[in-house]
Amino acid sequence: MAGRPKIFDEQEAVEKATEVFRNKGYDTASADELLSAMGIGKGSFYLAFKGGKQELYIRSIKQFAGNFNQKIALAIENSEDKIDFIKKLFFALAHAEDCDIERGCYLGNALVQLSEKDAEIKKITAELLKGLQKIFAKSIKEAQDNGQLKTQQDPEILAWHLTNLWNGIHVTRRMESSPEMLHSLIDINLKLLE
Repeated sequence: MAGRPKIFDEQEAVEKATEVFRNKGYDTASADELLSAMGIGKGSFYLAFKGGKQELYIRSIKQFAGNFNQKIALAIENSEDKIDFIKKLFFALAHAEDCDIERGCYLGNALVQLSEKDAEIKKITAELLKGLQKIFAKSIKEAQDNGQLKTQQDPEILAWHLTNLWNGIHVTRRMESSPEMLHSLIDINLKLLE
């Protein structure tokens, strides 16, 4: 006998757990809060997530980042001016009242909070950020090729600069929430994209 069939959608359950992790953080999200949000019992939880809370968190990061990168890649691909889209993406970080799902703050916060505590999470977040870097690099190269971007700096390096800026803004937002200051900081960094 193969065991009891799953009676819940794992992807949906992980999405609900992600909201708890986003709002509470990994350390303070309790098992009861996670189970309640996911709408499942302990037995089902440990059947699906044998590694417990940490496995759920890792799956949450992977699912969130995969969706985020896919959404960003599609939005950039469908934009007429890829560089303008990238700039607006960053400036939106400065003016966000809350670090919401559209801005990828959950991934940025995971990097800050746990990547140094856990080697596996560090490796996963690094890989996922490389995905974001590749999206930026492709867009920069296309913008250079079609004349939307004058700089002839290496697209890979510029993309790493943007990825570093994305990380840095998430860290800086924890210390300084002034939209004007964040906007100015982003503006200086985006001068490379001219």
